[in-house]
Amino acid sequence: MAVLDLQEQEQVDEFKAWWSDNGKWLLITVTLVIVGFAAMQGWKFYTEKKLTEASMLYGELEKQLTSNDPKRINDAATAVIDNYDSTVYAPRAALLAAQVNIESNDLPRAKTQLEWVIKHAEETGLQNVARLKLASVLLDEKKYDDALKLVNQKHAESFEGLYADLKGDVLHAQGKADEARAAYQLALNKTAAQSQYRTLIQVKLDALGGAK
Repeated sequence: MAVLDLQEQEQVDEFKAWWSDNGKWLLITVTLVIVGFAAMQGWKFYTEKKLTEASMLYGELEKQLTSNDPKRINDAATAVIDNYDSTVYAPRAALLAAQVNIESNDLPRAKTQLEWVIKHAEETGLQNVARLKLASVLLDEKKYDDALKLVNQKHAESFEGLYADLKGDVLHAQGKADEARAAYQLALNKTAAQSQYRTLIQVKLDALGGAK
């Protein structure tokens, strides 16, 4: 029994020595793991809460669209963008408000909103739409070079027909008939055969004399 007690004492002494050398770091490691887990859970809760709040405000924006009141719509969109700019709802809100502002001829505000989407949206599809809308506004303002810069930027293949068609509009406005014709032809080739949009492109192409 005395031998056993001695062995136990030796084990206790060894553990004390090990703890003296390593205990502090073990506690730090365990604490970091606990804190890290708590942080992840906290961040998950925070992001879910933000998304829920953003979704509710976006829903309010959609309701305001029926009012046809640009001020109320812009106020609702601004609430989403300013408070929840990191969520997926912010660029959507900016796009909706920009379209309303284009229709109400508030082009400076529309351009600012579209530029925000291009810069901040994480979804390339939204960026592609925003570039098209902004290029169209610039075309109406006769800022042809700026419009061409946008339509010449890299975009998804699914947008090729739309980008080529708008490029044709800009080139046509510049009096560059041959280049416009080539752009319209590309737009026609890239647009689905069953799409009614092909009819409009064909009309533009025919007005330039068709392919040569």
